[in-house]
Amino acid sequence: MSWNDKGGGPWGSPPSSNGPRGRQPPQGDGPNDIEQMLRRGQDRMRDLLPGGFGGGRTILAIIAAGLLIWIATGIYRVDPNEEAVVQRFGAWDRTESLGLHYHLPAPIETVTMVDVTGRHQTEIGSMGIRDTVDASTMLTGDRNIVEVDFVIVWQVMDPVKYLFRVSEPEALLQRAAQSAMREVIGQTDVQQALNEGRRKIELDSAAILQSTLDRYESGIRVAAIQLQKVDPPQPVVDAFNDVQRALSEKEQQRNEAEKYRNDILPRARGDATKAIQDAEGYKTRVVAEANGEAQQFLSVLNAYKASRDVTARRLYIETMEQILQHSRKIILDPSIDAKTGVVPYLPLPTLPAPARGGQ
Repeated sequence: MSWNDKGGGPWGSPPSSNGPRGRQPPQGDGPNDIEQMLRRGQDRMRDLLPGGFGGGRTILAIIAAGLLIWIATGIYRVDPNEEAVVQRFGAWDRTESLGLHYHLPAPIETVTMVDVTGRHQTEIGSMGIRDTVDASTMLTGDRNIVEVDFVIVWQVMDPVKYLFRVSEPEALLQRAAQSAMREVIGQTDVQQALNEGRRKIELDSAAILQSTLDRYESGIRVAAIQLQKVDPPQPVVDAFNDVQRALSEKEQQRNEAEKYRNDILPRARGDATKAIQDAEGYKTRVVAEANGEAQQFLSVLNAYKASRDVTARRLYIETMEQILQHSRKIILDPSIDAKTGVVPYLPLPTLPAPARGGQ
């Protein structure tokens, strides 16, 4: 078989382009097109890097620059109000405070900044956190329903516990605060919750909440709980207010009765004490007089027994003296004759007194 110079080689002429196997491949799929793409990429790279690639040195310089930039990403600063929690492959490694620090670049080590001095506020109630069951609706100790809105003021005490001990510390704070408030409200009468017992409710609920957070090692410190609103539910507020007004009037009347009682009882007790003291004094005086008269009678009796005539005459004279000392009559002895020179009776006490300045 002879060589055919027009056939394109020893294997003969190429198959016709019109045959079933003779179609030419589409443009862009051949080796020449790939080489053209590489050349275009090189041209663009030359445009970006003045002076050309410079060979492998430029590539090494680019890699070194990227490596330096990556290493420099580990420099960070901690502010006065923050603490930095450094994690190595996701696990806690150390905690850094104020100043400039360095950590191995990500993903080897990562840093989380935690504000440990600022105070955060979480509102629970009509303006804050609500669930499918209303967070502010609570039952008091005397079986009344009230709506309680309050604010929790808190701060991070331990950043490591705050980040790692509890998956959602703020959600835990909200749940525990609701539980603590319900416990305290459930032991408080509605009148105290609405009026004078608010401060006690705040202190007791804060103490219970802190105890719960400590058990969970949440790293949160409760600074205060502040009651914003303690009101009856809106549908029954009018009836509730009527009941409270009636209770207030009852309390007012009771106070007035107590005031009257406190005024009248001391005076009655004082009068009773005075009457008792007067009676005791009268009793003492009468008994003393009776004892004195008895002693006098006994002394007279003894004297009478010793000398009856003298004592009887003395008693007669003393008795007549007591009888006649208040009498205005004058008794003259009938045995005395007027002729003997006795002046007739002259009623001097009944005579009118002379006028002043007269003779």
